[in-house]
Amino acid sequence: MEALQKVLVTGGSGFVGRRLHRIKPDWIYISSKEYDLRDPSACRAMFADHHPDAVIHLAARTGGIKENAAHQAEFYYENLIVGTNVIHAAYMAGVRRLLVSLSTCAWPDVVERYPFTEEDLLKGAPAPTNFGYGEAKRALYAHARTYREQYGVDYSCFSPSNMYGPGNNFDLDASHFVSALISKVAAAKDGDTIAMWGTGKPLRQQLFVDDLVRIIPLLLEHHHTDVPLIVAPDENLSVMALCTALASQVDKRITFSFNNQLDGQYRKDGSNRRLKKLLGPVTFTSFLKGVKETYEWYVHEQAGRGSS
Repeated sequence: MEALQKVLVTGGSGFVGRRLHRIKPDWIYISSKEYDLRDPSACRAMFADHHPDAVIHLAARTGGIKENAAHQAEFYYENLIVGTNVIHAAYMAGVRRLLVSLSTCAWPDVVERYPFTEEDLLKGAPAPTNFGYGEAKRALYAHARTYREQYGVDYSCFSPSNMYGPGNNFDLDASHFVSALISKVAAAKDGDTIAMWGTGKPLRQQLFVDDLVRIIPLLLEHHHTDVPLIVAPDENLSVMALCTALASQVDKRITFSFNNQLDGQYRKDGSNRRLKKLLGPVTFTSFLKGVKETYEWYVHEQAGRGSS
């Protein structure tokens, strides 16, 4: 494969994009303030202005289980239309290399065997709580795959599991689970009981964001098939275990209660076997280490805002 001189990243001001910029500062990072990718003409203008050799499509509307469940149509439309516009505009601009970020939320609500594999992607509907988001991501996989097959372009997809880390969205109304957990623990006082959604029983793979951004450049270089490659850590912990892991890192006596609502999928763990076969030994940050680093980052940021 020829060396890529200009790599463009959509979602450049988002959670993953900002962390990726730290290790790949020479890439071109695009935000929604520069180009509204819901508009096909804006997508065409983006490619005309920058002439990239390759594109990493990270732009997406994301949110926690509560927001996802309450705004299914918006999550479907915005993720579908942005991805569709980017993929087609890239092809029309002559871009030969495209790497599209999907999500393990696109996998079926229930599969026969766990961890699920890339072959399981279309073997059932996504979980009802994120049906719109999951189906939009499936459509992007189909879009990239069909262009690859018909036009011979090197368009491929990767599928991260649940992500967390410094710089994530910590707004309780829109954040993912780990960020919401960190916000609540940071605000709690010694002896408090923290109210959480669900039962605490579902199992989750939590991917530290810096592990993903370390892997993305390797995927750009080495992932050249139509496989929707799963990027997920080895650990698969219960929600209760995730809570207690963070509680063990703070100087507070904290307990948790669960409201038995919006549990989501019981399991959604994906196999990283193909990823390790492609890239060789891949190490992931343990949740205990990653959540401690994220919590300390969040507390430092909150202290900085309070003193400003």
